[in-house]
Amino acid sequence: MIEIKGITKYFGKNPVVEDVTVTIQPKMITSFIGPNGAGKSTLLSMVSRLLDSDTGEVLLDKGNVKKMKSDAFAKRVAILRQSNHLNVRLTVRELVSFGRYPYSKGRLNSEDEKFVDQALEYMNLTDIQDKYLDELSGGQKQRAFISMVIAQDTEYILLDEPLNNLDMKHSVQIMKILRKLVDELGKTVVIVLHDINFASVYSDRIVALKDGRVVKDGLTNEIINTDALREIYDMDIPVQEQDGCRICVFFNSHS
Repeated sequence: MIEIKGITKYFGKNPVVEDVTVTIQPKMITSFIGPNGAGKSTLLSMVSRLLDSDTGEVLLDKGNVKKMKSDAFAKRVAILRQSNHLNVRLTVRELVSFGRYPYSKGRLNSEDEKFVDQALEYMNLTDIQDKYLDELSGGQKQRAFISMVIAQDTEYILLDEPLNNLDMKHSVQIMKILRKLVDELGKTVVIVLHDINFASVYSDRIVALKDGRVVKDGLTNEIINTDALREIYDMDIPVQEQDGCRICVFFNSHS
């Protein structure tokens, strides 16, 4: 379990995240949603230790993440940032192998190779594993980075807008895979999402942020309704049921 307690982050004099307290339940997909500038990515960065908070703390199974050794943390929490720029020319397999670094320190043994094979297979990348990243489409590249996170084999997987640059087909593919990681392997996934329909269909819980604060936090069906969405996005969003899923029809909604 990840407990976020009273976290605040200032950029200059402005709080980007303000006094946020949230508990991330294990073995679930929790989505962070909200308008641009709500503080979603900043919050995720503090949970994953990419950014220090100004106040508050993040606890991983009661232990303060700031006090954990980097290796120990990397064996339990994997993070995929929004932008992944590499200055080296790597093949897909080489990139995915980086996921094993906390264990192998660059010297992969047969067990590491097995995890790499599984991660490539999970993301349907086996047939292009020897291609260089700069030869791939945006969607293939994104899947390679997610494959690296899977190879890390952590209990917790944190993803900052992983559907960026992806078309509909690949977005659905990725969300189905994340769902599978939770349902079949018992992982805990935390994901920043812009598309509320992906959040609605695939999440167990939703945390909604606005102006750096949590405005809603609960089970998906508690959040995906017109009243709650109006509070989050300042617009009326009709919600329709389809095949047991709640779909937000915001394309022509009146604000």
